[in-house]
Amino acid sequence: MREGMAGGAQAEAFLEMLAAERGAASRTLVAYQADLEDFARHCRGREETIVDASAASVQSYLAHLTDEGMAARTLARRLSCLRQFYRFMARENWRGDDPTAREASPKLPVSLPKVLSEADVKALLECDGLEDRRRLVARAALELLYTTGLRISELLGLKREAALARGPMLLVRGKGGRERLVPLALGAQMAMQALHRHDARLGSPFLFPGRDPSRALTRQGFDKILLECALNAGLDPDRVSPHVLRHSFASHLLGRGADLRALQMLLGHADIATTQIYTHVMAERLRELVEAHHPLNA
Repeated sequence: MREGMAGGAQAEAFLEMLAAERGAASRTLVAYQADLEDFARHCRGREETIVDASAASVQSYLAHLTDEGMAARTLARRLSCLRQFYRFMARENWRGDDPTAREASPKLPVSLPKVLSEADVKALLECDGLEDRRRLVARAALELLYTTGLRISELLGLKREAALARGPMLLVRGKGGRERLVPLALGAQMAMQALHRHDARLGSPFLFPGRDPSRALTRQGFDKILLECALNAGLDPDRVSPHVLRHSFASHLLGRGADLRALQMLLGHADIATTQIYTHVMAERLRELVEAHHPLNA
């Protein structure tokens, strides 16, 4: 936390708690630190600190951001950050009230996840033209992303011994350190084992080693491989990302009859509401069933 920011010690403790107790990603911590610093500047203009900020300061801050044209999703994240911070302050007995309590979260627009078609995914998996090791990395990563729905952080964090799993399930450590089991397709298992054999000489603890074998492949490093795959498959690279593959996994499963609650478990969503962004797929499938089979549509 920057020096001179009143309340810096409390904010620093809050960020340390997010990292230690909730396993917050580094990008999340950077974003939350920036949010707290921005609100602290607003408080200084009202002769307050972030520690003793009033409800009126929170209200005026959010109104200012709205007037500046901030997107509803970003505004919601700012408010969420402040809510969590003041709840943490209350838990630590540093403050007895919550100045964000009366603020309603902005109504977010419904954004449907972008997905690839099954044919697009097949073309991506069959892409050629990469040098030998990059091809092995690409095949194992794409098989896993599409057949398990892993987040990119979960994929790149896989330990090398994951390739030696004997059973049909893969243990994944997700957000907040939560663990879940996901079914492991035969193709993904074979691709993992091929990469494992090739990289045996590196002695890396990770299934997907980076240039420094003691560290995992970075997100940026994987993005370069994915870009090559998309171009070789004749796909627009802007349409292809690890998250799009995760969305495609979910949408294709639902489209073929999977249950929403089972999908929640596979994706590692703590709340079923998060999984419900995919209900548009179910609605479309039900509409097609009615059109195809209802007697009045014959």
